[in-house]
Amino acid sequence: MRVATYDLGVAWEWPYDAEFMGFLEEACVRRGMTWYAVTPQNLGAALASLEEGSLAFRVYFDRASDSNTAFVPLTVQARALTTVRLNDFAQARRAWDKATMHLEFLQQGIQVPYTLILPPYDAQPDLPAPDLGAVGSCSYLKPARGGGGEGVELVTSWPQIQSHRQRFPRDKYLLSAVVAPAEFDVGGSRRAWFRVIYAAGAIFPSWWDVHTHVYTPLAPEDEARLGLEPLRTLTRRIADIAHLELFSTEIALTAEGRYVAVDYVNDPCDLRLQSKAPEAVPDVIVRGVAEALATWVAGKIG
Repeated sequence: MRVATYDLGVAWEWPYDAEFMGFLEEACVRRGMTWYAVTPQNLGAALASLEEGSLAFRVYFDRASDSNTAFVPLTVQARALTTVRLNDFAQARRAWDKATMHLEFLQQGIQVPYTLILPPYDAQPDLPAPDLGAVGSCSYLKPARGGGGEGVELVTSWPQIQSHRQRFPRDKYLLSAVVAPAEFDVGGSRRAWFRVIYAAGAIFPSWWDVHTHVYTPLAPEDEARLGLEPLRTLTRRIADIAHLELFSTEIALTAEGRYVAVDYVNDPCDLRLQSKAPEAVPDVIVRGVAEALATWVAGKIG
């Protein structure tokens, strides 16, 4: 049987990934690599070809099974056949659990907001009210496996917390103290709150507005002038914990000079283009991510 082997196989299904996928395909082709995309339209055929042995990937990248369970059999099959995986499914599942990441960050000495981890509502619906003094009278409540800000609430009382726990009753919740960032003058006042994208060793830091969710790339001259290089060091440490090649993280710098990881590992990383949606990622960063991933794949296949 003739086997069609592609350097990179990518599973994706979110329509807003189209531009990122175009950049990634272009970067791969420019490096002389072959590319195979699996979408909902050809999922069945691709899975059948993998199972019968007529299709193979040297590297596999899953951008679909987290949101569409129809892709899970494809990912399982690809994991069994492909030794090199970008954002391996098992590592991604581990990183999705914010409670797990919180504890691992603590163990590795990464500063995080003071946090109480609450059990799922279904497991303990009548959970006694803990001492909330350390998290403060106003705190953030978020589901351990939420993403994209879904389910995150600013809460001020235990009855409010109990009510919100019922929204995702099978999930643990994190109740975290509010972190107050420093402020810098960079042609105007900016809060020292950053969203950083990590892509196979390349690091793309941006100022992050927590209210509008608008990214503004951190200029190299401001990074140097303000002494913000620790953002890169901390992001690399997070990558070592997450064991993922692509993710984003949120980091706040306090007035006391503490770098605090406030949102640990976001995967899949939202890579919509800012030219298409104001709250999305600057186009230049999305292109940079695609180039970094293509370089990583090229290195893996020799």
